[in-house]
Amino acid sequence: MGFTLLGLFPGMKHIDILICTMLIVYIIAVTGNAILVLLLFLDPRLHSPMYFLLSQLSLMDISLISTTVPKMLTNFFSGTTDISYIACGVQAYFYISLVGSECILLTLMAYDRYVAICNPLRYVMIMNSRVCLQMTFVSWVVGAINSLVQTTYSMHFSRCGSREIHHFFCEMQELLKLSCEDISAYEKVVSALGIIFLLIPFGLILTSYTLIFLSVRHISSPSGRTKAFTTCSSHLTVVFLYFGPTMVIYMTPSALQSSEQGQGLSVFYTILTPMLNPLIYSLRNKDVGKALRKVMCKT
Repeated sequence: MGFTLLGLFPGMKHIDILICTMLIVYIIAVTGNAILVLLLFLDPRLHSPMYFLLSQLSLMDISLISTTVPKMLTNFFSGTTDISYIACGVQAYFYISLVGSECILLTLMAYDRYVAICNPLRYVMIMNSRVCLQMTFVSWVVGAINSLVQTTYSMHFSRCGSREIHHFFCEMQELLKLSCEDISAYEKVVSALGIIFLLIPFGLILTSYTLIFLSVRHISSPSGRTKAFTTCSSHLTVVFLYFGPTMVIYMTPSALQSSEQGQGLSVFYTILTPMLNPLIYSLRNKDVGKALRKVMCKT
């Protein structure tokens, strides 16, 4: 037996305008991230650890937004609200996996910037191709394993009564509200995982950038300081856009959140942030901008 997805802000007036906006955002996000991945692959000047990790972030963004938006759009335009039990479990698995993987990857990207600025003479030796591959492998695999455990455990809870999910996708917290069993132990596990995948990575990122800013102060060249700040500001902007809403959702007790608040925050970091990431990196990064102009001129 499946579930019913009530969709994005049920009961909202002019929901068709909002859905069409989501479709446009989805197209921009997928296109922007795909172009960024293509540029990083084609331009030899961008074959560095920082841009390799950035390409993985773009792939994760494409996957994350594609996990939720297509089903939401399909349900709206077809006039249906149903999702099967298996499809719901698969959607929840990929969603949790990609959220966890992106948290880890953003942390490793901060470490890459720390080594590049605070230890530049050893950067090539520390951040070699093997280390970069290991970083991406850890990001994808740890997120997948965490999601497998969470999804398998949470989907086994029996449901009774309503099977309506007050969300536009199979969000785990909303799904667990349908359970007629005691889920307090699982909620504690979710809080602990929130500390592991959100608070600790966010703390490590802030620590990395604190050390970076202290190091940048000692750079004598104004152009060197500007370049360092520009490179770091792009990543730091993405970090706050992603970690801010995510921590509010998963580190705040569910009793203090309404379904509408959860949906709004989910839209921000699962739909809007993937769209903004390539814009942030292309507008604030001269190397990416040059590569884009080069391809456009050839075209």
